[in-house]
Amino acid sequence: MTGTEIEITADLVRDLLQEQHPDLAGLAIREVAGGWGNHMWRLGDELAVRMQRMDPTPELQLKERRWLPVLAPRLPLPVPTPVRFGEPSERFPKHWTVMTWVPGEPLDHASISRGAHAADTLAGFLRALHAEAPPEAPVATDRGAHPRNCTDGFENFCQAVALDGIADDVRAVWDDAVAAPEWEGPPVWVHGDLHPANVVVSHGTLSGIIDFGDMFAGDPAWDLAAAWVLLPAGTASRFFDMYAYADEAAIRRTRGLAAMKSLFLMLMGQNGDRGLPGGKPNWGPAGRAALDRVLKGV
Repeated sequence: MTGTEIEITADLVRDLLQEQHPDLAGLAIREVAGGWGNHMWRLGDELAVRMQRMDPTPELQLKERRWLPVLAPRLPLPVPTPVRFGEPSERFPKHWTVMTWVPGEPLDHASISRGAHAADTLAGFLRALHAEAPPEAPVATDRGAHPRNCTDGFENFCQAVALDGIADDVRAVWDDAVAAPEWEGPPVWVHGDLHPANVVVSHGTLSGIIDFGDMFAGDPAWDLAAAWVLLPAGTASRFFDMYAYADEAAIRRTRGLAAMKSLFLMLMGQNGDRGLPGGKPNWGPAGRAALDRVLKGV
């Protein structure tokens, strides 16, 4: 925490609720581990408070406030839906939002044991989400582009992560994605940040999707990469069969993006092992396992 940051505590959360939503201030408040851009607190059994922390602007929270109530009713898995807005004040000069709590354990602290069920569930969720977005839908600024426009980021990850003799194989997957045709359909709703900390599992399968701050309208390949990033080995083919709308070009782009996302997870794990801010030690093994699935195409 820098000298300009405000320490977010349970007392602060309760004070803010008392000021702006006093009917909720009596509920139990419990800190939720993890999070980077936002700090999460459980509020009673069914709600959570999402406090803007490292995000430099409120754009991501405001995006969730605007669009999640539109998307949630048509999605087949629970997603966090805003129910109250917390506005900047003298006590806390940033945005905060009271949202519905999505029960389950984040995948970066759990595992999927029912792979076929999870593949079907994820495919059904993404089919429902990937509807044509309206003209006023947000457009991505740092993701969502064709892989050829993301080569600098891919190269940075390759340089930062030890690939132990598989660098040529990883680059071959990426080069194939770069050479793949572009998405030719209309922009569709895309979650944009499907990784193990942004999905929750219960009873061995996917049970909810969280953190829609990066959602945008664009190429669904950015979400389809979850077939390798999230699902156990051997289930990607089933996922694509159930999803049914990914052609060969989309799968080529998807596989390259999955490789890049895997490298990102490995880098975050490496940073965690080194004790760097924002590092996640348990993401390293998850990223390497995902990269193995990408290279094997399973």
